[in-house]
Amino acid sequence: MQESKLPRHVGLIMDGNGRWAAKRGLPRSFGHNAGMKRMIKLAGHAQNLGIRYLTVYTLSTENLTRPKEELDGLYTLFRKYFAKNVKTLYKKNAAVKVIGSLDELPQDVARLLRDGEKNSPEGAAFTLIFAINYGSRAEILRAVNLAVERGEKLGAEEFARLLYTNGVSDPDLIIRTGGEIRLSNFLTYQAAYSELYFTDVLFPDFTDAKFDRAVSEYGKRDRRFGNI
Repeated sequence: MQESKLPRHVGLIMDGNGRWAAKRGLPRSFGHNAGMKRMIKLAGHAQNLGIRYLTVYTLSTENLTRPKEELDGLYTLFRKYFAKNVKTLYKKNAAVKVIGSLDELPQDVARLLRDGEKNSPEGAAFTLIFAINYGSRAEILRAVNLAVERGEKLGAEEFARLLYTNGVSDPDLIIRTGGEIRLSNFLTYQAAYSELYFTDVLFPDFTDAKFDRAVSEYGKRDRRFGNI
């Protein structure tokens, strides 16, 4: 694909891990494990394509109401995979960024994520962004409250700087796997002019080739941003 047709920033709603496991008669934790492995490989593929940012919707604010057993399983996956794979990212001139509130997470998981962000190389060619305990409404309210506390009247640019995504371009393309056709509180403000791509494929089966198909479809679209 021509570089001019390549999305700079892709948002990814990784839906369908639990259903993928259920179809195989396995516990939901097996689906989350398969999804984590797929996400790690897909991030490397996105970097190889020349994409600048990949934001993965890892855990929403609403997901924190799920059964403790399932949440504990997700946190265990971060403990198992994050530290090892973040070093691989660094070696490939890639960085990690975290958006969302980490205060409600187990302290060791929050520390892993913060350290991954803090130790990232400067000027990296690719950034993998984890949206964890993230919700767009909460993000917007947080930004509004910050502005009120400071007594500031904001324009669009000043407001954007108060969001978790400060310094990151808005997503050009948002992909959702798993068959649902909604954003589910993901980057709502930033997605005002994003191209959307929905697929019935459950995330563990969302191969690099299927990702390429979504990116290719994006390249065919005419983005006018409200102009003629």
